[in-house]
Amino acid sequence: MTEFSDSSRKPTSIVAIGVGNRMRTYMHYVASHPEVARLVAVVEPDSIRRNAMADQFDIPEKYRYKDYRDYFKNPVEADVAFICTPEREHFEPCMEALRLGMHVLLEKPVAQTYEQCRLIDRAAKKAGKMVSVCHVLRYHPAFIKVKELVSSGKYGRIMTITHTEDVGIDRMTHSYVRGAMNTEAGNNPMLLAKCCHDIDFLVWLTDSNCKRLSSFGNRVWFRRENAPEGSATRCVNCSIEKECPYSAIDLYWRRRQWINNFDVPAGMTLDQVLSKELDEGVFGRCVYHCDNDVVDSQVMTMQMEDGSLITLCMDAFTRRDGRSTDIKMTHGEIVSDGVKIFVTDFLTGKREVYDFTEVCKQPFHAGADIKLVEGFLAAVRGDASTELPTTIADSLRSHRLCFEAERSRHTGTTITFTE
Repeated sequence: MTEFSDSSRKPTSIVAIGVGNRMRTYMHYVASHPEVARLVAVVEPDSIRRNAMADQFDIPEKYRYKDYRDYFKNPVEADVAFICTPEREHFEPCMEALRLGMHVLLEKPVAQTYEQCRLIDRAAKKAGKMVSVCHVLRYHPAFIKVKELVSSGKYGRIMTITHTEDVGIDRMTHSYVRGAMNTEAGNNPMLLAKCCHDIDFLVWLTDSNCKRLSSFGNRVWFRRENAPEGSATRCVNCSIEKECPYSAIDLYWRRRQWINNFDVPAGMTLDQVLSKELDEGVFGRCVYHCDNDVVDSQVMTMQMEDGSLITLCMDAFTRRDGRSTDIKMTHGEIVSDGVKIFVTDFLTGKREVYDFTEVCKQPFHAGADIKLVEGFLAAVRGDASTELPTTIADSLRSHRLCFEAERSRHTGTTITFTE
């Protein structure tokens, strides 16, 4: 952990805007380091989430806000805004926080259009404030090691990279078929919503600009016309529910997966919440009868200015939930499954293995989420020994690729970059 040299400095004051899983994760660092940071206000429309976090940090009732617009009309003075609102609500609170002279830790993706991303960048520069985007892979020990190996020069230059983001069938059906992120209009395209981390990582690896790209993908399977005979609109009413690999009853009730995403009101049990959701809620719906429109498979290919070729594949139809990267270089090969890294030196024939199995068992993405917050707060406090965190300028590169990939997917054209 970073040691702050000046213990006399006051803790950095933070307003938490949007209390979901991401915010609760980042607040673990704040709770553990009261000498570094303190929470002064909570903004969250859901009363259960708002009061749970506010109670944890002893936030007075008058500093518990239902809406970020209310907060910015009558703000509590704070050094930093942590913004983890739904994706469609990143731009406005970020701009308002910069207007008030606050640094911002912003959950990805930055915004819903590239122009909005650029506006945030310009506003940050004008205000002289930092906007750091939560690209967690840059803080993950296994991914940092891949970057170190590539940058060492020992294995020559990159020729090709094949990178796969295994979203996983459970995550796909929970978040992108039944859940709140299942439509592009209300949120973002899949590449931006789920894979902007991956594209940021790939750009970081090559340290090269994209010359040309193309992308293909569609919503192929989770459609009404693919519903099997005998299925129903809700899993609780379905005659073939036990034969379905996408059963909500199996996911939430039998296997007890993804249940931490459900809030439990006072006076109710988790089982009562789950039962009600399966009977009446969006998460009890048949995957073939939802209002989803995001892709369930997508491929993106890039030709970089240094001549390297990159392929990114977003896969939903797998039980795996993670990332794999295969890097072919002129003098060696690096293969990572996100836990173990296998390196082959072409000259010596030597093969090395870097095993992060135990590290990856640590919570919060192997501690990367905590390192992300720690590094950001250290930068805010002016710690010269701390490497600057991911900036909005870094994210502009990868976000532009996401938006252009969607243009390619919808138009069937190859996008050529002239600048």
